[in-house]
Amino acid sequence: MQLDPWGSCVVDGVPTLKCFEVVFGNILVMASAFIVLVLFIMFVMGSFRYLTSFGNAEKVKQAQGTLRYALLGFILFISTFLILKIIDILFLGGQNKIFQFNLEAP
Repeated sequence: MQLDPWGSCVVDGVPTLKCFEVVFGNILVMASAFIVLVLFIMFVMGSFRYLTSFGNAEKVKQAQGTLRYALLGFILFISTFLILKIIDILFLGGQNKIFQFNLEAP
């Protein structure tokens, strides 16, 4: 018996609407990874600019702005994750089904 990597979303070689769940889940994971990468780069760039400013007020201000926006992005990213986890616990019973879509016919 050969396992299908797509699960049950491909029936007789034809993708069904259930494949949308897989694609959307993959997009969310990739977007989260991209956001974390961008935030890391912003922190590194802001820190490097701050360390190499040598007391120049304008460069210090730019570096602080970069670090401030990186921190704001990090807080927003974590808060959205926590809000979704709270919604999952309160309304879905904490079964981690917040990103599992059911497109089954009635």
